Amino acid sequence: MAEHGTTTEGLTVGSVTVPADALTWRFSRSSGPGGQHVNTSDTRVSLSLDVASCASLGRTRRERALERLQGRLVDGVLTVTVQTHRSQARNRAEALERMAALLAEATAPPPRERRATRPTRASRQRRLDAKKRRGAVKRSRSRPPMD
Repeated sequence: MAEHGTTTEGLTVGSVTVPADALTWRFSRSSGPGGQHVNTSDTRVSLSLDVASCASLGRTRRERALERLQGRLVDGVLTVTVQTHRSQARNRAEALERMAALLAEATAPPPRERRATRPTRASRQRRLDAKKRRGAVKRSRSRPPMD
């Protein structure tokens, strides 16, 4: 699994750092319980990244991300919204983590292609022997024939 995290320069995804100026933050009032505090503070955090024009990802990673995240993108922009915590700072940290995890998964190289192989003669024989043993066990459980 690729390492990802945050730095003061921006968002680190694997070996790539997305600069902080490519990230767009928006804050709004969070829903749910919290009393008078909720009515006055902007604790919900939305973090956006324009994947389509993010040059720091590189062409290959950007194309991979655009293809794999196409259901989540709106005009090439990936947005993560967090409102689980009551403090804006914790929501910001979680938004960065979620964005990093999404980008790491989306930009990861594809798995190696499976090469088709045939079962060996010994494995085929073991399979047949196991089937014969199982059939014998089942036959031994049946009632003896009536004479």
